[in-house]
Amino acid sequence: MPHTQVFGSTRRSPRTTTARDAATAQWTARLAISQMTTYRWSLQQDLRHYHQAGCTRFAAWIRKIHDAGIEPAIQKIRDSQLQVTSLTWAGGFTGTNGYGFDEAVCEARRAIRIASRIGAPTLTVISGSQNGHIRSHARRLLIDGLVELADFAEMHSVRLALQPMHPIFAREWSFLHSIDDTLDILRRFDPDQVGMAFGTYHLWQEPHLLKRIPELAPWIASVQLSDWRQSPRCDNDRALPGDGCIPLEGIVAALEHSGYRGSYELEIWSRDLWKADYTGLMRKCTNWFRGLRGARRAEVIEQNWA
Repeated sequence: MPHTQVFGSTRRSPRTTTARDAATAQWTARLAISQMTTYRWSLQQDLRHYHQAGCTRFAAWIRKIHDAGIEPAIQKIRDSQLQVTSLTWAGGFTGTNGYGFDEAVCEARRAIRIASRIGAPTLTVISGSQNGHIRSHARRLLIDGLVELADFAEMHSVRLALQPMHPIFAREWSFLHSIDDTLDILRRFDPDQVGMAFGTYHLWQEPHLLKRIPELAPWIASVQLSDWRQSPRCDNDRALPGDGCIPLEGIVAALEHSGYRGSYELEIWSRDLWKADYTGLMRKCTNWFRGLRGARRAEVIEQNWA
């Protein structure tokens, strides 16, 4: 009997409780910490503290890998036995960082090799700003870059994840802002080769987002969680999940209902939170994420906001 009746109430049997606890642990394990969230820590500190905090997954940041030295960093990541969910980032095909197109492609190939060696299944790709180009030319540069990389990435068992970004990042990061513009590019590729990095911070204001998630699901290669302050003071002013105004519960429920079973990466860009106690930050976010398990109800998906 799965339940025992006592004085008119229902008491769960040990077997039921154990199964529930196992399901909660399995769900919580899908939370990954982005190395961009723990901005001040070195790679070695990240690996040690993530492990101590009970995290089993993390999203790697290529800058920290270069800072530690590529070969030593790869070995440390392998030795950590932590699962790498993605590597951030490659791209900038429009010349945003002073690279020409060919240089950006070469750097992206190096990033793909690193992603493969650390076991990252996806590499986040950011287009670069429009950078003085007419929009059609910037778009062509992005498409050409993805064409150059898609087969190479597949050979290394890495899926490219194109990330649209909120317009506040247009000047330095990306000319790609909307779901429709992103899909227009993605549909030129095999979704197993090129997908989407779904950043809640960037996409939550899209009209009818919940209703569109089933359409997006085959393309979603990774999900980044953070929250939006009521009045952001700068482009690096994200809030911890649950501390802002993004309806994250509904978004996560819709993703789950649409078949997404990947990781959820905690990616916080915040001048204030980068100065915070990272151990406490991770604990708070893990508790918040654990509580989301009850939010995966189908009825949440029936919400409709403009």
